[in-house]
This record gives sequence, structure tokens and C-alpha cells, in this order.
Amino acid sequence: MNQDMDIGVTSREPKKIPKQARDDVPIATDRTRLISSEGKKPRQRYMEKSGKCNVHHGNVQETYRYLSDLFTTLVDLKWRFNLLVFTMVYTITWLFFGFIWWLIAYIRGDLDHLEDENWIPCVENLSGFVSAFLFSIETETTIGYGHRVITEKCPEGIVLLLVQAILGSIVNAFMVGCMFVKISQPKKRAETLMFSNNAVISMRDEKLCLMFRVGDLRNSHIVEASIRAKLIKSKQTKEGEFIPLNQTDINVGFDTGDDRLFLVSPLIISHEINEKSPFWEMSRTQLEKEEFEIVVILEGMVEATGMTCQARSSYMDTEVLWGHRFTPVLTLEKDFYEVDYNSFHSTYETYTPVCCAKELAQSRREGQLLGHLPILGQDTGTARGEEEEEEEGEEPAGLSGANGTAGEGKEEVPV
Repeated sequence: MNQDMDIGVTSREPKKIPKQARDDVPIATDRTRLISSEGKKPRQRYMEKSGKCNVHHGNVQETYRYLSDLFTTLVDLKWRFNLLVFTMVYTITWLFFGFIWWLIAYIRGDLDHLEDENWIPCVENLSGFVSAFLFSIETETTIGYGHRVITEKCPEGIVLLLVQAILGSIVNAFMVGCMFVKISQPKKRAETLMFSNNAVISMRDEKLCLMFRVGDLRNSHIVEASIRAKLIKSKQTKEGEFIPLNQTDINVGFDTGDDRLFLVSPLIISHEINEKSPFWEMSRTQLEKEEFEIVVILEGMVEATGMTCQARSSYMDTEVLWGHRFTPVLTLEKDFYEVDYNSFHSTYETYTPVCCAKELAQSRREGQLLGHLPILGQDTGTARGEEEEEEEGEEPAGLSGANGTAGEGKEEVPV
């Protein structure tokens, strides 16, 4: 992972494009059109860019398992259903105990002696089901208006009062706890965690790397932030078994600790394509033919609440740009660093081998590469010896990209 920073170097338009770059087919920024033009059908996403998984559970026979974990089931409900359950639970308990209070008064004959001043009822001023229902609400919510009150000559009423008080406390604890957990869920915190629209593959430290960018829009930080990625791709084993959505780990630094992020400013997450990488034998041409999806998961604790937050996104094969780098978004101002989120998703083309990482490593070992490829310099704005290159020989094969980056003097990017 790296923080990209713009140090204020102004790039200049090159007068000529190197011969190899002119001969090579330029990389299409919108690779969706490129793929579709070749007749490749779009594949169903396993996960949306928003993090929603496109998986539906059908023909579930053992639905009773949802009731065994009722609390989680209620928390996972949508708000409209959650509020409906909240209202129905309280209304049903009030109606139930109101009916019991009315039934006690009916059995004791209190309803037949409403005008008898010498008759001691179970509940004073209880004249029917409506008043019994109101008394149930007053008892369970401890409102206590004082107009209806239980008498000491009714032992069954005293027992019912204890039962309703205890069950009412349990219902309050369960429902209020459920609502509190649902309100305090950190799902909305993930809305301010950003992932770049595209992933890129380009050279970094003389190695092919798969990179994507993450950022946090809030000033309050994500504590103990960590990142992981998985490759979702169909697989057929040597025994002939077909696995439609096989998951393979993509190393983004968990062996070196680079997967632990200090997410104060946008970071570029890098996966080195080496022998252990699933992209080891994938070239630019093969990338355009492959069907896969990269799922990235960012986790951490919300600084304000301490609750775990998770943000997810994914990149289809058409959203991986070969030979691109991310545009710097961090600039140094007076007394602070400024992040320009207008360029958060922007990329630019760069010289990158079109062969796979395996062939690139073999070429280096066999000494077949022709040194370094010149990059356009700031001082002259032209490639080093571009006229001589056109006359004497061709550029090294296996390089993609059309535009370089400006730098101090003349800069070289090893391939």
C-alpha cells in the first residue's frame, strides 16, 4: 500500500510517441466496450459495487432456525418490518393482559356490582374490557393515573400484577435492546469508505502489481483497519469436479503487515503478482478473455462507538485496467495535506509489459530484456534519442501504454 502524492510537477505533452507505443494497440479505458465488441457476454456479478451480495437462498426447509436466533432475525429485518413487530408485540401484550384483567372481574362478578358501594372489586373503577385494556397499559408502562387501582382483597389480581410487571420488563429489555442495536449498527459508516471504480495492473519496483485505491471521507478514523481480497473464479479440478464460484486468497500484504491500514488519506493497495499469485500466468491478452471477479473487504472499528464496520466492493474482469496507474490525489499545502477526491477514480496509461509476470521473470533470468525504456523528460519534453530509435531499431517488444509521466530530468522505468 502506498500514499500517492502530487509534488507539483507539471507534465508536458510529448512531441512524438516512441515507435513501439505507436505500433502497439492503445489501451481502451472503457474495456467494457472492448470486451463486448468481441462478443463476450457480461457475467453476473457475485457482489455489487455497493457491497451487496447477489446470492438468494431458496428452498430453505428448516425455517425454524431463524426463530432459534430471534434477536438476530429481528435486527436483520428492514425498518418497516421492525417497527411493525415492535408495535405488534406491545399491542398484543397489552390486549392479552387486558383480557385477563377483564376475565378476573367477570368471574368475580365485579361487573354485576358496579353500582354497589359495599362491594369490593378486584380493580376499582374497572367497568368493562376497554377499562381493563387501559389498566393493562397503565400497569405495564407504569403510567399510574390513579383512577383504576387493584385492591388487597384480590389475591389472583396481585399474582397477575407480578406476572405482568415481570413479563413487561422482559419485553421492554428485548424490544428496546433490539431497536438500540439496529440504530447503532455501523452499516452507514461504510457509506463514507470509498473504493476506486477500477483496479489497475502496472509495474511497481520492477514487478507487475495489481492495485486498487481505498479512502475514507470522514475526519473520524477507522481504528485497526485491515484489508483483504479474494478472487472469485470458476475452477475445474483434476478429477473433473467443477466449482462455479471458487474463492482464492489474494495476498495484499498479510504476510508483511501491509494489510493493516492507517486510513487517514487515500491509500493504494498493491498485490505483487508472483509465483503464488493467481495472476502469475495471466497476460494482457488473457485478461481480456478471462472471467473472474475480485472481491475486496475493508474492516475496522468505528472510532466513535467501537463497533466493527465492514465495507465491501468488487472488480469484474472488465474493470481491471492493464497498463494504468492511479492519478495522485494528495498535495502539500501550507501547514496541511489536501486530498482531491475529484481524481480519486482517475487513472493514466503507463508503459507496462503486455506479457504475463511468469514470462517477464523468465525473460529477466535469461537476459532477453533490452535494458530500460526511456520516459519523456520534463526538461526537453521528448524521448531520449527518439530519432535514433526510429532509424536504428525498434523498441523492446511486450510493452503497452502511450503516455509517460513527467519528472525531474530524464526518468527510466525498468521492465
